[in-house]
Amino acid sequence: MATGIVIAAAGRGERFTQAGGTGNKLNAALQGSTVFEQTLRQALASGLPVQVVTRPENLPVQRACAAHQVPVTLLASGGLGESIAAGVAATSGWHGWLIHLADMPFVTPAVFLQVAGALQQHSIVRPVCQRQPGHPVGFSAVWRNALCALCGDRGARDLLSREPVYLLPLDQPGIVQDIDLPSQLPSPP
Repeated sequence: MATGIVIAAAGRGERFTQAGGTGNKLNAALQGSTVFEQTLRQALASGLPVQVVTRPENLPVQRACAAHQVPVTLLASGGLGESIAAGVAATSGWHGWLIHLADMPFVTPAVFLQVAGALQQHSIVRPVCQRQPGHPVGFSAVWRNALCALCGDRGARDLLSREPVYLLPLDQPGIVQDIDLPSQLPSPP
């Protein structure tokens, strides 16, 4: 099976609501759709398989996935590590995973393909833009068990800090641009 994209969409987005945003940030309006729908469209346009991990109560994310026939893992996640573990466990037939955050709608299909391509020669790949690490982060099949064992809110940071990571230089600011606060949403035209 191919390398695929696991979209982690099970966070609570508490910083967004604490800063005055309403509802889950993934369902906030962006470019005629929502933050999540834009992220999902970019991932699907890569042609790679996609698996989404989201909260049981996030019905708009589930509806968007159903509309695009994207499989979903429901998880009342306590943190990014649990979301990654659930997504990788649900796709154990894949030979590589691009771990992507659902609040990063500006990552282009080409970026997913470039990271997946680099994963053919390296076991962990992380794109960087102007020396700033971004997403998605690619892991080859040798990391399946370690990814499935993740828990808590640190995601895969421990793996990234102790293992050799190939840094893929990309001139793509979208790989470091997320939506954590209402002020980070582009103003409507």
